[in-house]
Amino acid sequence: MLDKRAQILLKTLIERYIAEGEPIGSRTLSKYSGLDLSPATIRNVMSDLEELGFIASPHTSAGRVPTPAGYRFFVDTLLIVKQLEQRELRELEGHLHPDNPQRLVHNASQLLSQLSQFAGVVMTPRRKAVTFRHVEFLRLSEKRVLLIVVTPEGDVQNRILFTDREYSPSELVEAANIINQNYSGQSFEEMRSKLQAEVRDLRADMLKLMNAALEAGSALAEGSEQYVVSGERNLFAVRDLSQDVGRLKQLLELFERKTSLLRILDLSLRGQGVQIFIGGESGASAPDDVSVVTSPYKVDGEVVGTVGVIGPTRMAYDRVVPIVDVTAKLLSSALSQH
Repeated sequence: MLDKRAQILLKTLIERYIAEGEPIGSRTLSKYSGLDLSPATIRNVMSDLEELGFIASPHTSAGRVPTPAGYRFFVDTLLIVKQLEQRELRELEGHLHPDNPQRLVHNASQLLSQLSQFAGVVMTPRRKAVTFRHVEFLRLSEKRVLLIVVTPEGDVQNRILFTDREYSPSELVEAANIINQNYSGQSFEEMRSKLQAEVRDLRADMLKLMNAALEAGSALAEGSEQYVVSGERNLFAVRDLSQDVGRLKQLLELFERKTSLLRILDLSLRGQGVQIFIGGESGASAPDDVSVVTSPYKVDGEVVGTVGVIGPTRMAYDRVVPIVDVTAKLLSSALSQH
């Protein structure tokens, strides 16, 4: 889409804007691009880039700034990634050796934040679905029932269910018998899909109890934390984000509403290697001035989670990309050896 000259000028403009944080004019481009072009020619190319939507002109300045589309073209086509310094590599390796998985996840999140100076996020490893050999329901009070789950290995796990009405002991035995006779040896997710097909055979009140058990049983496969974030405060010190109250509000909502951030992390699970989400292009409610750089990590060759850095679109991608990439690989290695 762009000729070589336009690509060099766009790359120079974005790199200078990332470094300086001020709109970039033709004089700066002439100085740093390495191209022998007249100011008029540079202005013409800048005008073409603006028409394509890659750069924009703030009202208060004669210079130009990158747009989300400009950043996207830059990271997809023009970005040259740097190697991590030996000091940074040693710091990552020193803190991400085989250890308690939960501690490893927290360490990785903190290291991502420290090295990038933005926010580090790590999705906790997804556990495999819990299968059950046997369930029991035990009445605790009028509308409280204890669900007891026995796994094929003999482990026993409990969850308290809050029901809409009181169930008699005989009804609880009946519900347990239905589950044990029809779904023993399966996961709660498998039971959910089969139960939907067989729902016509169950009474409405019994179905409610079954669904409550399904929700509680599925929760057994999830950890208490779905992801760990470190360094959120770093973002509130970034001038590009802190100067606009609306953007700060969007940023706070991104951290507070788990579904938005999890949607981005889930997208990364399905991809290969490092991915960069700029602004709202992930489908989550992220501000246009925020980017998320992610990479999936594995345990024994199976993708189980995501690591990432959340920062301004005006970030040094050439530095952040290798930080995320190396952290994902070291975390994969450490968890697989645990």
